[in-house]
Amino acid sequence: MAPGPNQPTQERKPSSTGLQENVGGVLAYLLGFISGIALLLLEKDNQTIRYHAMQSTVVFGGIFLLGIVLNFIPIIGTIISILLSPVSLVLWIILMVKAYQGGRYHLPIVGDFADEQLKKFS
Repeated sequence: MAPGPNQPTQERKPSSTGLQENVGGVLAYLLGFISGIALLLLEKDNQTIRYHAMQSTVVFGGIFLLGIVLNFIPIIGTIISILLSPVSLVLWIILMVKAYQGGRYHLPIVGDFADEQLKKFS
């Protein structure tokens, strides 16, 4: 069914995986850095999906490594690690919602870093 004159058309950018842009963005965050790496390897054409995959890899890979390092610090590391879990959960939900809404949602520092890394590997 074609959209009417007052209905916006949803422009679909090419994707080598066959995913719609917003669905690919959500899937990039779904399993954290694991799905981010998988989509970086699988998606070759759509730069928005690749951006979300790179941002997911950097953010959740960094949180994962930070959690490992914090576990070696006796008391303060444990406290910070406990506080990191709900923060990462909220961040995960926000990023998935923003990706589903479409477009690129840049986190303050990580978003620019993800863009720079994509330019290097494109």
